[in-house]
Amino acid sequence: MSGSLGLGLGIGLIALLLGAGIGFLIRRMQERRRAETKQAEAAGILDGARAMAREIELGARDEALRLRDEAEVEASRRRGELGREEERLQRRRDELDKRVDQTEKRDQLLSKRQSALDKRHNELETLHQETVAELQRVSGMSQEEAKALLLTEVERESRADMVRVIRKIEEEAQAEGDRRARELIADAIQRVASEHVAEVTVSVVPLPSDEMKGRIIGRNGRNIRAFEQAAGVDVVVDDTPEAVTISSFDSVRREIARRSMEKLVLDGRIHPANIEKIVDQARQDVEKTILEEGERAAFEAGVPGLHPEIIKKLGRLKYRTSYGQNQLAHAVEVAQLAAVIAAELGADVEISKAGALLHDLGKAMDHEVEGTHAALGAEFARRHGVQPKIVNAIASHHHEVDQESVEAVIVEAADAISGARPGARRESLEQYIKRVRGLEEIANSFAGVSQSFALQAGREIRVIVTPEDIDDLAATHLARDVAKKIEEGMQYPGQIKVTVIRETRAIDYAR
Repeated sequence: MSGSLGLGLGIGLIALLLGAGIGFLIRRMQERRRAETKQAEAAGILDGARAMAREIELGARDEALRLRDEAEVEASRRRGELGREEERLQRRRDELDKRVDQTEKRDQLLSKRQSALDKRHNELETLHQETVAELQRVSGMSQEEAKALLLTEVERESRADMVRVIRKIEEEAQAEGDRRARELIADAIQRVASEHVAEVTVSVVPLPSDEMKGRIIGRNGRNIRAFEQAAGVDVVVDDTPEAVTISSFDSVRREIARRSMEKLVLDGRIHPANIEKIVDQARQDVEKTILEEGERAAFEAGVPGLHPEIIKKLGRLKYRTSYGQNQLAHAVEVAQLAAVIAAELGADVEISKAGALLHDLGKAMDHEVEGTHAALGAEFARRHGVQPKIVNAIASHHHEVDQESVEAVIVEAADAISGARPGARRESLEQYIKRVRGLEEIANSFAGVSQSFALQAGREIRVIVTPEDIDDLAATHLARDVAKKIEEGMQYPGQIKVTVIRETRAIDYAR
């Protein structure tokens, strides 16, 4: 039993040793195979590297050959250019050599000519000395005596020539001065002249429809009568489609009436009470416009710092015309003309502009007080702090007082240019305005008259009286008296209708 166990262990040990040996042999064979495989791969990689090295070497040789060929071509081209440049430089050297030779020849020729000229100069000098000596011998005078006699004669002739030249220069200066003065005036007119004669005596108010005409007229004409009485204008409702015409020689009234009518048409409430309210509002708006126009005129003329009252009076000139020329536009134009003339003559431009802008200031008030517009304007300006030179320019532009400065003369000249240039004024319009204004003055001269309005281009005068002072019978007599005074004091074509309006109102308040 123990013997068989020992035998089994021996056999197992032998088997184990055999297995270990066999395993060792197998591993050795595998390692040998792997080593052979790696050697084969290394040999392949080495062969590939050698082949790639051969290809790179061949490519480098080809590139070197190509670069060498290009370098040879470039060198050949450069050699050709250098050759051509050498030829050009050689030609330039040849040309310079020729020019140097020509210059040397010219210098030699000039030297010969200079020698000839020196010789000729010496001969002339000798001849001059001989001539002077002969003249001294013949005349019996020395050179100094002859020179003094010659200078005396030349001086006498020069003085005579100088007198003739001075007279000629004086005549030319006078002619040039006249020409320059005409050019100065023409240039001033050309630079600032504008048209201001297009004054009209009617304004057209557009209407949304012809049905509005009936509302403007009102029942039995009460609305249109109330409007005409409040605004002092004549309202013409004719066949003109969608429009009514407002007529008045007084542009202020016409403007107030135009604005009032536009507001009434827009508002739609057209009745006597609202008409009076709207007319009053329009009158206030026009007063505001007058102030704005005065400020605008002062700005356009370049005259700052005027007193507010002067600005207001200046703005009223917008609604004043003289011979068809708008007085505010005329004042601005005269200021611009005066500035141009003063600048050309070296006078005080600021004084000239201010005097020219305000020269007709009195026309904004001459219908209210007695006196000429020049004197009234000067006195008004003096009261409101205007400096004396400007006051004198205003007062003297019609020679009512002496002109004390060149600026006053410039103002007068600019006023004459603005008024006398072609197209500036129209005589007929001024005569017409004077006639219709005269109608109102005649009516206003009677006691009890509160307002009067000339209408229908002066063919009708409407007189509104105070009902407490004039009764119905007195109104009839007043109409006859006004008509009689018009016949005696005015000349007019056709006939003038005198209408006296007396209206009594009863007003009470519910409290």
